[in-house]
Amino acid sequence: MRIEFSPVSDEAATPVGGALWTGAGVRIEAGDDAARAAIERIFRLAPVPTDDPSYRRFGTSGDSVMQPGTLEWFRAAAFARAPAEGLAARLVPTVARGAGWDPAAQYRSFEDVLERLDRADRGVGEA
Repeated sequence: MRIEFSPVSDEAATPVGGALWTGAGVRIEAGDDAARAAIERIFRLAPVPTDDPSYRRFGTSGDSVMQPGTLEWFRAAAFARAPAEGLAARLVPTVARGAGWDPAAQYRSFEDVLERLDRADRGVGEA
């Protein structure tokens, strides 16, 4: 999975850098030192509290805490911490195969689909 970052003030959304989930960690790519430092702060190895309902169990409320080292943490850190750095995050598709809606796979959760696409992107299994 890849996430690109652009300045919040940039209406054209010109990326200043990005981060790639490798399965073992985060690989940061940036054009300059300031952007690299900001993206490194976004992905510092610390838990991320998020008020995203998709991470909660049914019938619960409040924040969920994403622990470092997972694909969910990578996604949560990017979207929760980027605004504090003056950046906007966006997911960038990296896998063409297996993309799209599959009516036979509706039983899979969103997280399962992301995990499968991420494994396929890294060459670990099938999409």
